[in-house]
Amino acid sequence: MDKVIFVTESDTFKQFFYNGDLFLIKALIILMIADIATGVMKAFVAGNLWSRKSLFGYARKMLVFCIIILANIIDQIINMEGGLVKLTIMFYIANEGLSIFENAVQLGLPVPQELKEKLAVISDGKSSIRTEIKEEFSTNNTPDLPGGELNVNVKVQPEKNEDL
Repeated sequence: MDKVIFVTESDTFKQFFYNGDLFLIKALIILMIADIATGVMKAFVAGNLWSRKSLFGYARKMLVFCIIILANIIDQIINMEGGLVKLTIMFYIANEGLSIFENAVQLGLPVPQELKEKLAVISDGKSSIRTEIKEEFSTNNTPDLPGGELNVNVKVQPEKNEDL
């Protein structure tokens, strides 16, 4: 009688992709699907549903699995017994959960007020972490100098080579 073996039960899958319990992977996949669904709903309601932006989002989701594979390989090399890959997956689970929550807030769904306030602290809707980092490191945003000027003095001297 032929035996059916699922891909996730093969030794190759376990060594290369994920060597632990598949519960975390399944949870991540479910949250990714929920994030995609809430993201599409949010874009549809806002009237800015773009296929290019969606494809970029799907590619980012695939990249998450590439990072998990890399974490699994590193985990096996340094013999952390699954600690690194579990931590990586839990990070992405938290990230997906936060994204779903943000989408729910923007869709106007009822969410607990305390969580909504905490989210407002993280992102006020006008700027993002990426924007804040750009502003922090831009030369036009230097509060120490008037007008956002940046003065840098660099003096380059050739090294003396005494071997010649």
